[in-house]
Amino acid sequence: MPDVKGELRPGDARAAELRPAPSAGANLLFLREEDIRAAQDLLFFAYRDFTRAADEVLEGLGMGRAHHRALHYIGRNPSIPVSDLLVILRITKQSLARVLNALVEGGYVTQKQGQVDRRQRLLALTGAGEALERQLFERQRERLASAYRDAGAGAVDGFRRVMRGIMDEDARAYLDHGPDRGGADRGGPDRDGRPR
Repeated sequence: MPDVKGELRPGDARAAELRPAPSAGANLLFLREEDIRAAQDLLFFAYRDFTRAADEVLEGLGMGRAHHRALHYIGRNPSIPVSDLLVILRITKQSLARVLNALVEGGYVTQKQGQVDRRQRLLALTGAGEALERQLFERQRERLASAYRDAGAGAVDGFRRVMRGIMDEDARAYLDHGPDRGGADRGGPDRDGRPR
């Protein structure tokens, strides 16, 4: 029974009716192992099929996914320092050197010295690099656009939230602020590629 002020007392039968409904994700707090394994399957298969269209173009050029990731992030961050690209990609300095050498020799990427710090190497896409990055993007865009259309706006927001939840803090900071404003170098390698 409500008390004199109209508030519910413990044990009042109407209390259950008046409680707020659980949020849409509340029941997901109790996922079974099989649900998590099914999510792994989804991620693995989606990644395989998402990358396949770009892989076909890259293979024809003697390149792979590491080249694609470098092209993507250099294109998204013109004049990015090599040290920032190392932090984003989380690969060794030697691995990045192999990738960058192929991209520079192929005429896809340029390197120039930093104006403030002459030791810095700043990376940018050439016209050919922009065209290749665009071609790779176009090959993947339709798959994403189609999936987004089929799933609907609510699912798109849910997908973004789940993906952000899987990422670490540095990745979320990069997405929110870019490589030079979100602390993307916290915990990443130093300028020489050594772990901090």
